[in-house]
Amino acid sequence: MYRISFACFLSTVLSALFVLGLSGCGYNEIQRNEEAVFAAWADVEATYQRRADLIPNLVETVKAYASHERETLQAVTDARSRIGQVQISPKNLGDPEAVTKYIEAQGAMSSALSRLLAIAEAYPDLKASQNFRDLQHQLEGTENRINVARQRYNEAVQVFNSSIRSFPNNLTNKFLLRLDRKEPFKAQAGAEQAPQVQFQ
Repeated sequence: MYRISFACFLSTVLSALFVLGLSGCGYNEIQRNEEAVFAAWADVEATYQRRADLIPNLVETVKAYASHERETLQAVTDARSRIGQVQISPKNLGDPEAVTKYIEAQGAMSSALSRLLAIAEAYPDLKASQNFRDLQHQLEGTENRINVARQRYNEAVQVFNSSIRSFPNNLTNKFLLRLDRKEPFKAQAGAEQAPQVQFQ
């Protein structure tokens, strides 16, 4: 009888020590940090979606004033459709190639939008249109939101990547979780140079 209760007591103590050991080894912290990365990525996608939703209205407004700017209007429409083809799931955030393709598609959209907005300078009636100005303000606000969302995502990635690489969390990750580091959102090559806009 004494041996059975001692074995039960010993089993309970060892289980408690194991649970305490898990909480001290970063298991829960790593999980929280990965969830924060997923949530931050969802915010990035939501802000990009907001921009994509504004584009058809913007294109139609510009088309009403500058229908002969077909090449630029088509470039915006094509860039928007390419964005729909390049999707990335939270589980692929550790894949540099997938993240790079997503960044490139969004960069092409930004470039096409810059050209579209530059057209307004050549068309005073378009520039004066209240509808165009409202859409332009919404787009500017959305671009700011995109920037903030990308910064928050990168911060969450930095916290997560640090948590799986520092001791003792690195052992927990190596033996229990086996999670890969996440890719931060990086600027495209050549992004430091302002785009050139030419009117014909």
